[in-house]
Amino acid sequence: MKGAYFDSAYLMKLYIPHADSGKVWALIRPMDSVYSSALCVAEVSCAFHRAAREGAVTHAQAASLRAVFSDDVSSGLIQLIPISEKILRSVEAVTARLPSTIFLRAGDAIHLATAQSEGFSDVWSNDRHMLKAAPHFGVTGSSV
Repeated sequence: MKGAYFDSAYLMKLYIPHADSGKVWALIRPMDSVYSSALCVAEVSCAFHRAAREGAVTHAQAASLRAVFSDDVSSGLIQLIPISEKILRSVEAVTARLPSTIFLRAGDAIHLATAQSEGFSDVWSNDRHMLKAAPHFGVTGSSV
């Protein structure tokens, strides 16, 4: 199986336990890789910092988790998709016709455009705004 496209929040469920982390692990078990925009490197790093700042993990644990994440990227378990001008232009085109009722952050739009450009039919996220915006990018927003 090729793999699934995860946004950064879903990737974090692999590193810091959440209520549905087990379900996310079960989802990826039969897959070769998990795919995400290269944007996830910055987003995951900030999420580890936030987890330490908020006391969910210690600073030492956050450093260890960053190293594990880096190893997972280096080993190919997590495949990073570069952010190209084509992806950014896709974000621009979709947002130009996006209904005003859709709340969309730039990072979420980059994830959605990246998944669409790479031929993924589903994007895995727990972000309700991103899930609602997904169809406007031609992908389905999915959550366990």
